Amino acid sequence: MGPSNDKLTILVTGCSPGGMGAALAEAFHRAGHRVFATARNPSKLSPLAEQGIETLTLDVTSPSSIAAAVSSLTASLPPNQGLDMLVNNAAGSYSMPIADISLDAARDLFNLNVWAHIAVTQALLPLLFRQSTTTATTIPTATATFSSTTTAFQPMIVNHTSVGSVAALPFQGVYNASKAALAMLTATMRMELAPFGIRVIDLKTAGVKTNIINNNNVNNPAAGGGGGDRLPEGSIYAPVREVVERAMSQEDLRGRGITAEQWAEEVAGLLLGRNPPAVIWKGESAMVVRVASAMPCDLFEGPIKKMTGMDRVEEIIRRNWATGQV
Repeated sequence: MGPSNDKLTILVTGCSPGGMGAALAEAFHRAGHRVFATARNPSKLSPLAEQGIETLTLDVTSPSSIAAAVSSLTASLPPNQGLDMLVNNAAGSYSMPIADISLDAARDLFNLNVWAHIAVTQALLPLLFRQSTTTATTIPTATATFSSTTTAFQPMIVNHTSVGSVAALPFQGVYNASKAALAMLTATMRMELAPFGIRVIDLKTAGVKTNIINNNNVNNPAAGGGGGDRLPEGSIYAPVREVVERAMSQEDLRGRGITAEQWAEEVAGLLLGRNPPAVIWKGESAMVVRVASAMPCDLFEGPIKKMTGMDRVEEIIRRNWATGQV
């Protein structure tokens, strides 16, 4: 059965204020679709609820929370109607040199950034199958910002990865590896679910102004025993602790990027369009990373080292080794 009243039913995970999930939920809502915004803490969803966006409590790392959210979503839909789009957006970050990472923290991040998305997807596949291409409905996509066209919508899973899935960044190895894992799973899901009429999209985001830097494990007071993570005692980077910890904090990247609202409008426009690309690249410098990822790594690593301060780290450590100060 197609969408009720020519509206798509869309669920977005990770919709806490100040993030891209909330901005994307608002963009879909403005486009006239029925949106379910989710977050682990329901109190954070109040600003979206006030706009008429429906909300659900969902901790994507909790099987019981996933089951409860799916049950609530199913109960709120008309009989035989399913879900048109799932946006797996919830994510966390973790900054630390690989030599110093906490394996427990790394496992937790993979659980949130990778396995939780698979769990949510598996739980919602039955509702996506209800909207398969065999019963796709022709819907209008005219909004204030989207062109006035008509298209048959194919049920869709959108996995929000990152340009970091194709570009190594010093001290962000665990985060980037989790996004690379999700990107590979997304590419595989695209082929595996195509026979069932499900479209799968990899959303690779670059620079966007959100609260992700404030919430990382270095800057968030809830991390690292109340003061945020720092390099452990005895770290091989101890001689350059100040430089490395500043790079870990991503302080120099704060304030860079396009607004979350601009990003969301552009992304929503593509996802609701006639033929969304299998991979969407959005955000400041997304195209630069896309091109650079196809270049030999030695051409790309120089600018990355300069941007992150790794060039200074390398210079100081090499000098210390040369003078025996190790």
